[in-house]
Amino acid sequence: MGASEMIGAAPQSDYDPYTDEALLDPWLGYKRLRDAGPAVWLTKYRMFALTRYDAVRRALLDWESFPSRYGVMMSDQMNRVLRGNTLCSDGADHDALRSVLARPLKPRALRPVRDQITAEAESVVEKLVERGSFDAATELANHLPVAVVSSLVGLPEKGRERMLVWAEEMFNCFGPINDRTIASFSVLEEMMDYATAEAVPGKLKPGSWADGIHDAVARGEVPAQACPAMMIDYVGPSLDTTISAISNAVWLFANNPQQWDLLRADPRLMPSAISEVLRYDSPIQDFSRYVARDVDMGGVVLPAGSRAIVFYGAANRDDRKYSDPDRFDVRRRPGDHLGFGAGPHACVGMNLARLEMQALFTALAKRVRRFTILEEEPRLNNVLRGFTSLRVAVS
Repeated sequence: MGASEMIGAAPQSDYDPYTDEALLDPWLGYKRLRDAGPAVWLTKYRMFALTRYDAVRRALLDWESFPSRYGVMMSDQMNRVLRGNTLCSDGADHDALRSVLARPLKPRALRPVRDQITAEAESVVEKLVERGSFDAATELANHLPVAVVSSLVGLPEKGRERMLVWAEEMFNCFGPINDRTIASFSVLEEMMDYATAEAVPGKLKPGSWADGIHDAVARGEVPAQACPAMMIDYVGPSLDTTISAISNAVWLFANNPQQWDLLRADPRLMPSAISEVLRYDSPIQDFSRYVARDVDMGGVVLPAGSRAIVFYGAANRDDRKYSDPDRFDVRRRPGDHLGFGAGPHACVGMNLARLEMQALFTALAKRVRRFTILEEEPRLNNVLRGFTSLRVAVS
């Protein structure tokens, strides 16, 4: 059977997951795709959608059938731009790049900055709570990634104020070619220029994470041409994903006050609560994967040369995996959620993200009995799920 016959035999859907309406409220669309089959051909985008937990996890673990070296974005144009960075590589090449990036992000390496992150979290939370109301997206969630993490990454001050914009627009470019993607191209070009011209020895903070990339080049661990893309590996994952997760958590606790009560009463639930936030509202909803060989996914054959969109957000709400998946429950302990991905490309910054979230919500739990949402503006992004603004009052 040829590729066109395999595609023709697969479940088909004209559903568009990238309309404004779908991005703001994707859950019913995800359910329809999950119920349609383990892999569904999206006629609008000519790609398969993987939305069931088992299918998504399989694709993430089987890097030989679903490699990343052809790019994990949904357009050929973007895959040409970012190919070769840690996210878009496999095997020994990926292992070498990831090893360098991961060194400062391992639990042992993060121990010296734990006290700094905790102190910053206590300070910002105390100031915001004293005011009685604040924007959880721009004043709370942004603080640790910008105040602490950007300093640890060690990028020069010039251009640093643009990092949040770069991170958000970069994730927009991971989606299919649409108006949001096209509008983000110029911003991505600006970020690449910065990584090439400014994130270089002499301009980077000595001893910083970014400086460590150039040290690795000097030792011959990674090729010099990989440096700009590796700088970007630090900027996006260290900023907007964590910011989105923090603002999502505040929204969830505001709308589920009994869950906040449980967490305040038993701080030992904090790791489970953070995992549940990431399961329930994954900051990164989807990436894509090239299909390198024919793959039988539960009776649906994905032909070699096709592309599949791997929906983490849909997998994390699959009732085949989680009972009552649309219920937010801090006691669930979903340690196997896919909010950080899985397999060789699991989020390299997951330990840092957990550390930041734990510090902030521990500080909040000491001081806040209730969150009340005053105004919310969800973020419209092809891949990221979070808030542009989330004004809350606290008591």
